[in-house]
Amino acid sequence: MSATQIRRDAAEEVPDEAALGPGASRAGRPSRRSGEWRALVIQPVLVVLGVLAFVLWRATATLSETEARQLGAAALWDSTLRHLSLTAVAAAIVLLIAIPLGVALTRPALRRFTPVVIGLANVGQAAPAIGLFVLLAMWLGFGFWTTVVALVVYSALPVLRNTMVGIQGVDPRLVEAGRGMGMSGLAVLLRVELPLAAPVILAGVRTALVLLVGTATLATFIAGGGLGVLINTGITLSLDSLLISGAVLVALLALAVDWLGRVVEYVARPKGL
Repeated sequence: MSATQIRRDAAEEVPDEAALGPGASRAGRPSRRSGEWRALVIQPVLVVLGVLAFVLWRATATLSETEARQLGAAALWDSTLRHLSLTAVAAAIVLLIAIPLGVALTRPALRRFTPVVIGLANVGQAAPAIGLFVLLAMWLGFGFWTTVVALVVYSALPVLRNTMVGIQGVDPRLVEAGRGMGMSGLAVLLRVELPLAAPVILAGVRTALVLLVGTATLATFIAGGGLGVLINTGITLSLDSLLISGAVLVALLALAVDWLGRVVEYVARPKGL
């Protein structure tokens, strides 16, 4: 099928704007855009308000020596950086593995391996997180990199699945049009399929990031550090202030990471989608 024929078919399928009435061709777009902008504005405001409320509470609360030490500025900063480091390193590895693997599994030569790979990814996410962390710690030892491995295994599925769904959802006529214009398979992938699949892929990345932030709290059980130390200490010593503080800070961090993902998703979306 030639590109000219594809364009002619597409033109026949597009309804006449005049027949539909003024503004009919753009129905739903303004409300969708305005809703996205509201989310992009409201979410960071909520995060900032939450951080300010926590700082105000920390400045006025009466804390024990243990609570004051754990909630000190230096300790909180170190825990937050450790938590972000775990999340960032694991996310980078997930992207380097899951996106190329998802692309490869959409190619005809490797499509038959899809059930096996998806099944393995499902096992990684279906397993209880704490059990996965402990088993890997018994095998690989305790510490930062074992935590990263556990996080990668636990969060790879959303990126892998969304990469495959996004590419498979690209209109086959557009792929044929690219090939009809003399583009190679790699050029079609890079210039047609991946740009059009980007919104779906980025949605999977955003889901994985939020999952990573929440699951990284379990790093404390295998000496990985992070904000989970506050939660674990609060449970162990029955210190509600530490327990609630850790939970609130993880929630705020997840909201902040989700907002960054929304911004990237909004900016990277091809025009017209």
